[in-house]
Amino acid sequence: MHDPVSNLPAAAGSHVPATGPTVRRVVEQLVAHIRQGDLAPGSRLPAERLLARDLGVARNTLREALDQLERQGLIDRRLGAGTFVTGAPEPGLARRTGPLHLHVMRGILEPEIARLAIMHMPQAGLDQLAAQLDLMSDRASPADFAQAEQDFLSILAESSANPLLLACYRLVLQARREAASGVMLDRHLTSERRDRIRAGHGALLQAIELRDMAEAQAVVQQMLLDEQALFTQGD
Repeated sequence: MHDPVSNLPAAAGSHVPATGPTVRRVVEQLVAHIRQGDLAPGSRLPAERLLARDLGVARNTLREALDQLERQGLIDRRLGAGTFVTGAPEPGLARRTGPLHLHVMRGILEPEIARLAIMHMPQAGLDQLAAQLDLMSDRASPADFAQAEQDFLSILAESSANPLLLACYRLVLQARREAASGVMLDRHLTSERRDRIRAGHGALLQAIELRDMAEAQAVVQQMLLDEQALFTQGD
């Protein structure tokens, strides 16, 4: 049977430890094949060993890329059955989505996500949040910092135990991801801005660990106000 993935060009840095740029490159390659229909919804991806070989990367790099695709809702890992494509991302969403649209949707969804995280987040999820917070360091590139924040938010949404809310929030994250070009990231993710984002997510994580619903929602509202101020200033 024809395997479209085997026709992908190998990523640079073959068989090296996982790095942010390499993982992003693998994600972009797989997303492109999903969008083009080479990997159709419902189709099963090749085994990790074969897929890593075809992409020219180490298996730990591939696993990180698949983690990101799963958080974006593009693949579904089924224990004992394999990894399946669930659908293609909606193209051009960012072109039809302005900062106000994003802010309104985040204001609707994120306080509820925080509330549900208080109710449902297991210790394993708290550990994953802490790991993403560690990745939001001063040493991270703007793109890696933004990815770590997206993963932090995705993990929160996954804990909601509400598949419809998760699907809606994934569209919000997709629009944020498409709108954030390299130039915009460099301009917006200043050292001061990173410190505020990291502090906000740290405070949110602490509130969830303490199961303090009022504090968690207050932290979310403050982070949304901070972002609204950033747009208002036109930075």
